[in-house]
Amino acid sequence: MFEMLDAVTLARWQFGLTTLYHFIFVPLTIGLSFLIAIMQTIWVRTGKDKWLQMVRLFGKIFLVNFAMGVVTGIVQEFQFGMNWSNYSRFNGDIFGAPLAMEGLIAFFLEATFIGVWIFGWDKLPKKIHLISIWCLSMGTWFSAYFILAANAFMQNPVGFTINEERGRAELDNFIDVVLNPVALLQFPHTVFASIMFAATVIVATAAWHLKRNQHTEMMRSSLKFGLWANIIGFLGVGFSGHELGIVMTETQPMKMAAAEAIYESASGADASFSIFSLGTPDGMHEVFSLRIPYLLSFLANGTFDGSVEGINDLQTEFAAHYCGSPDSLLTCPADGQFTPIIWVTYWAFRWMIGLGLFAAMVSAVGLWITRKDRKLPNWVWNVAIWTAPMPMLASLVGWVFTEMGRQPWIVFGVMTTEQGVSPGVPAWAVLVSLIAFTVVYGALAVVEFKLLVKAAQAGPEEINKNDDGEVEHSSFATVY
Repeated sequence: MFEMLDAVTLARWQFGLTTLYHFIFVPLTIGLSFLIAIMQTIWVRTGKDKWLQMVRLFGKIFLVNFAMGVVTGIVQEFQFGMNWSNYSRFNGDIFGAPLAMEGLIAFFLEATFIGVWIFGWDKLPKKIHLISIWCLSMGTWFSAYFILAANAFMQNPVGFTINEERGRAELDNFIDVVLNPVALLQFPHTVFASIMFAATVIVATAAWHLKRNQHTEMMRSSLKFGLWANIIGFLGVGFSGHELGIVMTETQPMKMAAAEAIYESASGADASFSIFSLGTPDGMHEVFSLRIPYLLSFLANGTFDGSVEGINDLQTEFAAHYCGSPDSLLTCPADGQFTPIIWVTYWAFRWMIGLGLFAAMVSAVGLWITRKDRKLPNWVWNVAIWTAPMPMLASLVGWVFTEMGRQPWIVFGVMTTEQGVSPGVPAWAVLVSLIAFTVVYGALAVVEFKLLVKAAQAGPEEINKNDDGEVEHSSFATVY
């Protein structure tokens, strides 16, 4: 039975599942650290206890999530050596450079200042201690950027040369790798999406308590803070996503064509965007669709009269370019096809947009109906609670689109995915580790969810003050 399994497919499933699982924690860490830093800044400037209570409450959620993210992230590194050794050997010089910077600079910054922030409450002046949470937040941003720079090399390889004698890619210009235009736009897109997820978690926590009329003053402030942060995050996601789409069209035109399942090149009004479509899974035969003229042209080019290359033209162009020489072993797929799985890219692109838009619309409505302190029905609070995972799901399907849309490449134009897999690892070994990871990660997900829910439902702690009116923080440090 094991002989019939495809090691490449299983390796892709394993890396995809473990990466998506790890990314559940990443946006909450990035977004929540930033929003907590803002909360603490407001507390330092105003001295209002409710903002300190918000820092304490969401600080617990942040730290639980941070610890789980670190644990699951370590697994990712091992897979490069286990299942993707050919990729690591060929591209390690370039891919490893930003990852090394992430470990040496970003993670060191995070690890240092998370300790300062936790244990420095009653040992450092307010403003000095405030700097620690901002440094921690910036550390998460640096970490995100270096990892995105490594991923951007796979989307748009720059800053390297091929050493024909050694048969591998070598770093030629580190600045080009770090300042990859894809990374420069992926970064704000990821950060704003992370702010959206963190904001909806804050909103859900506040809604749960307001539904029960608990801690109303502090939770109403938390609710409005989260609603505004979610809307601002959505605007940032939209603007950065549009610019990223233009760069994606320039660097990976097949991905944009696959996002719309457009087989024939089109321009102007014919380059329309289908909000909804029914047809065959490969998108070749359409039965019904609801379309917006010119929109695909705008998404791909930033203009309403631009052209978008179709899948058929790109397939012919890529086959001639990447399969037309005897040296095309690494760049020509075994089946000669350069088209990703169309139904995956088509629907992932729409779910990404739709889920994020839904979360933003809920926040906009929420700001309107909560503008006065009046009693609201329970279903309103339930909607706010169940909206919490929407930005996270949007980010996950967004990464599915990003990575699946790049196929059949593991590094676009340089190496195909099937060429990057480890040659000596049998399919059964990948399957066993895939099952083991799935079981362990499933158990960890249950633990993580229960810990986060418990922290959120526990609510804020009472603020203890000494005879001089100064806040006593020693008890706060012990909860970590």
